[in-house]
Amino acid sequence: MALSRVQELAARMNMSVDEFVGEMRKLGCSEPTALKIWRGEYENFDSFNDNDIYLSNLRKASVVLKVGTGTLLPK
Repeated sequence: MALSRVQELAARMNMSVDEFVGEMRKLGCSEPTALKIWRGEYENFDSFNDNDIYLSNLRKASVVLKVGTGTLLPK
């Protein structure tokens, strides 16, 4: 099974799913949403806009993973 972009970046930091979810929760993201981001479910969207809840949570994930938000977007 292929890793999501978030999982790839977390692996570089030796960050587990539990650590990722915990850090996301500290930033106000719900656990179910953090797990969706971990699994890469957002990667199936064609476009994002500033009102999209996933984009807001991707910004939080970028803080947790210490990367730019664009790094999380699929190519």
